[in-house]
Amino acid sequence: MEAPAAPHDAADLRLTVTSAEQMRELGRELAKLLRAGDLVMLSGELGAGKTTLTRGLGEGLGVRGAVTSPTFVIARVHPSLTDGPPLVHVDAYRLSGGLDEMEDLDLDVSLPDSVVVVEWGEGKVEELTEDRLHITLHRAVGDTTDEVRHVTLTPVGERWGAVDLGVLAA
Repeated sequence: MEAPAAPHDAADLRLTVTSAEQMRELGRELAKLLRAGDLVMLSGELGAGKTTLTRGLGEGLGVRGAVTSPTFVIARVHPSLTDGPPLVHVDAYRLSGGLDEMEDLDLDVSLPDSVVVVEWGEGKVEELTEDRLHITLHRAVGDTTDEVRHVTLTPVGERWGAVDLGVLAA
């Protein structure tokens, strides 16, 4: 992974990831910064690496079960195999409503004790907490085998403003 010389916004961290294994490694490293109560929102095109990143988060958090796309079940809970928080992995792609529809998942109840990762959550889960990490993944679209992804991590709120995301660029 390489960080650009001058990110457009000092608060954002921009990384370039060149393989699925690097995306998983980014997730494993990010997991070291996560704690119970954290909300991570993932945005990006289909195939951009959202689930691969979450798989790395699960590995880093030491949770039970294979982290796979929860598209058809909407949400999966992966209990911790250590003393860490469980991982709640949500795919909001098929949910058309905002927070009202998300309330059926009881994320507000899960959030204080878990790390909650929501794919396609933009415009749907921001009201859960003032503190969240928004990660946007960009990839080349169309008929391509290019594995290069541009990842932008945007900290929101006091909790994430105090976290040194720069350690992920090392």
